[in-house]
Amino acid sequence: MKKYLLAVQFDESAPSPPEEEIQEQQARTAKVTAEMQSAGSWVFVGGLLPSHSTTVVRPGNGTTTMTDGPFAETKEQLGGFWVVRCDDLDQALAWAEKCALACGAPIEVRPFEDAQWG
Repeated sequence: MKKYLLAVQFDESAPSPPEEEIQEQQARTAKVTAEMQSAGSWVFVGGLLPSHSTTVVRPGNGTTTMTDGPFAETKEQLGGFWVVRCDDLDQALAWAEKCALACGAPIEVRPFEDAQWG
């Protein structure tokens, strides 16, 4: 089985939804995560704080510099993710569709390399 990253893309320039809507979204995504767990596809899930909480570490000339804020200046940022184990891309896309409907945001699907680390 291959592993896929299902990355939630949030538009940080959009106004925040009401708290009730956020709670409903969290309930829907928890339901999809539970379904993934029952199917044996779930590996890991995580939500991320907004990009303004980011610190970027950049290499250069044998040293590093650290700056606050996101690496890319864009309104769309990574807001969370699932890592899933699937037979193929079609199965990963089916999970991504459920995730997109649950969280109301675009989902980027990206396969992991086949190389084994560690």
